[in-house]
Amino acid sequence: MTINTLEDAAKFYKGYAKATDFSTRVRSTKKKKNEIKNQLITYSREEKWKSKISPTEKTNPTASLNCPARIYIHTLKDVGAWIISKVVLHHSHHCCPTQVEMLK
Repeated sequence: MTINTLEDAAKFYKGYAKATDFSTRVRSTKKKKNEIKNQLITYSREEKWKSKISPTEKTNPTASLNCPARIYIHTLKDVGAWIISKVVLHHSHHCCPTQVEMLK
């Protein structure tokens, strides 16, 4: 899929995320000479991390879901357009439409 601007690509994926009840965030952006070359947009709670709070005291045990849902966007050098080159739509969990307003 080819898109004119990086903002349009992010808006497209955020629209999809809203329709399927999850939130997104930019995980990484690579630049070359202050010009963005590619970007990875993922599910906002996709990373694994170690909590400093003991498991017995945790109030939100599902904070890290290790969800693979993401898109990878990069620029085409000669055209100047953006292309969505990799899309993973699978989630490792159920998306909950009743709690989507609490996500970012």
